[in-house]
Amino acid sequence: MGPVPSGGDVVDGQPVDAVDMIAALSAAQLVFQDGATQTFTADGRTAYVDRGTPSAGEWSVTGDGTFASFWPPTYRAAYTVRWIVEDGVRVGISFTDTRSGVRYDGRYR
Repeated sequence: MGPVPSGGDVVDGQPVDAVDMIAALSAAQLVFQDGATQTFTADGRTAYVDRGTPSAGEWSVTGDGTFASFWPPTYRAAYTVRWIVEDGVRVGISFTDTRSGVRYDGRYR
């Protein structure tokens, strides 16, 4: 796993600061509850694999620190990104859709 930001203590559910977003996203592959995986690169690319089917997208951080994703040709979404912390260790991040409120938990592999 790559370097997860460790400056200062964070608690479970605390928002990921915009300055830490690249490191939080690209630290390691994320595994979701349904077995899907996702990787992020520092240059704004992402790959999602669901049941063996890959898809490629793009991501960015907006001015207010919200995570935005784009999946060609037209799907766009925005998420609040929060830390998942267990016993003081950052073990993943959660994505909460800013429109629907649906939350997706990704754990570092």
